[in-house]
Amino acid sequence: MNDFILGLDFDNTIVTYDGVFHRLAREKGLIPAHIGRSKDEVRDYLRSIGREDDWTSLQGEIYGARMELAAIYDGGIETIRGLSASGMKLRIISHKTKFPFLGPRYDLHEAARSFLMQKGMIGARPAILQPSDVFFELTIEDKLARIEAEKCTVFLDDLPEILNHPKFPKNVRRLLFDPQDIHMSQRHLERIRDWRELPSLLAGA
Repeated sequence: MNDFILGLDFDNTIVTYDGVFHRLAREKGLIPAHIGRSKDEVRDYLRSIGREDDWTSLQGEIYGARMELAAIYDGGIETIRGLSASGMKLRIISHKTKFPFLGPRYDLHEAARSFLMQKGMIGARPAILQPSDVFFELTIEDKLARIEAEKCTVFLDDLPEILNHPKFPKNVRRLLFDPQDIHMSQRHLERIRDWRELPSLLAGA
């Protein structure tokens, strides 16, 4: 495994925000109780009533000041720890703006790193990863270039548009994280629904 490098996306791949947007939107009185708990349902409702700016500000607050509400997907830490212990090299490579588009200027990169430190994923040993293994890039193009520069063997992402991007490195194996089966039409991509599926899939690489 010494030459095998697994690249991982951050938002909605390692980290789940299930119920988080709904909770904060309710706290702020932005949505009625009957709106669904998913991020997409909260977004679609706010957009439908002309409150796009509130939606944008909500994202900035969650990603910047309320990351404690988020969680790592079930099986994520255990799987990542096990792969690292087996000798696999790991990189977190994410496309994330530095500051929100609206509202207070939270440092979104620092908030994400703090979240990973609090979960024991990065920091001083025996953390799973070192800070130098984590990259937050400002643009999609920079993210794709980083995947190539880090010589990832495999990259796991929740967004088909990243894996299907014309600039996605041709020699990198593409894995789609799709826990809700919303991208079943992407039949050309290998998919996993649960982090615990990953080791056996990689064992056949």
